[in-house]
Amino acid sequence: MLLTTYDQLSEKTMIYLDHSSTSFPKAPGVGDAIKTTLEEHGVNIGRGNYEEAFAVEAEIADTRYRLATLFGFNDPRQVVFTPSVTYSINMFLYGFLHPGDHVIVSGMEHNAVMRPVTQLARLRDIRFSVVPANLRGEVAPDDVKKAILPETRAVVMLHVSNVTGTLLPAAEIGQICHDRGICFALDTAQSAGSVPIDMVAMNVDFLAFTGHKGLLGPQGIGGFIATRALSSEMEPLILGGTGSQSNQYEQPEFMPDKFESGTPNIPGIIGLRAALLYLEKEGIDDLHRREMAFTSLFLEGLKEIPGVVPIGMPSVEGRTAVVSVNVPEKDNSLIAYELERQGAIKTRVGLHCAPLAHKSLGTFPKGTIRFSFGATNTEEEIYTALETFSRIMSK
Repeated sequence: MLLTTYDQLSEKTMIYLDHSSTSFPKAPGVGDAIKTTLEEHGVNIGRGNYEEAFAVEAEIADTRYRLATLFGFNDPRQVVFTPSVTYSINMFLYGFLHPGDHVIVSGMEHNAVMRPVTQLARLRDIRFSVVPANLRGEVAPDDVKKAILPETRAVVMLHVSNVTGTLLPAAEIGQICHDRGICFALDTAQSAGSVPIDMVAMNVDFLAFTGHKGLLGPQGIGGFIATRALSSEMEPLILGGTGSQSNQYEQPEFMPDKFESGTPNIPGIIGLRAALLYLEKEGIDDLHRREMAFTSLFLEGLKEIPGVVPIGMPSVEGRTAVVSVNVPEKDNSLIAYELERQGAIKTRVGLHCAPLAHKSLGTFPKGTIRFSFGATNTEEEIYTALETFSRIMSK
């Protein structure tokens, strides 16, 4: 009988290998920061002329500063908070593109890009082209050049694939866009907090980030950074109270108020600040090296398990700590279930909200089993996952 109760599963020590979905556990101090905000400093910002409100405002301003510094940008006022990367990308696409514009996306895109561009193609006569990706999830900069049309206004792409962990050549594509006066928008959902990002050096005009993955913060808080030139061209998607220029019906034009209407997720922002402080203390490079050591160990171990086909880059070169596999002769979903039932190993199975990527990789519609590692994992957990996987495959 396959059915297992939650209580039976919870008796085992959880091995969490789904960090690409959301990091767990969060950085030390995140929960305490949120708790303190709610219980001791639960005031609003921009609406109260008193000491507590000013103190919270200062913490939020400091969070903007730390994010701008992290991404190599020189103006914290251009940091805008949103609920997620998905919201940020939608705000860019709907706020920047006009009828007749052409957009280039990669063959590895998440539905956070593909669904809005598909709707914009239907509603606003905006065209998009997909630059192909190979079976490793790689995209060639020359193919981006070939896709550029006179009407091309933006290139929108993810920095790291959430399916394979493949790093896309963001700096090279950013240079192509810069040389041709095309806006370059980068989705850093899988790279922020894991790999170095310098907006200026990479010629990134718009950077979308989330707080709950590599940045080790809470869910429900993300945002974007836009250059001054770009933010002046974008129209806000949501308008309303900002606590500034309250005597006017028009939305403020200055940043970040132009794109931050309504009460922000203050506990989320303060929680993210705590995570950023932790990352600064520990060092992103050191945490990344630890994650990649686990990835290397896992990739080597997969070679000893017959019937398993790794998807994407064959080694740790050109990737992050995400490994997808396919088992052609078996049901991936049942294997993922058995990994949890037998070893309390948490993975993700299916299309990972990225059907276009799976079509590029030849894994559509079945999808893959995705293992993604974090710095809090251990070698023992990796060995246990491999041993459990091997035992399941032998039956």
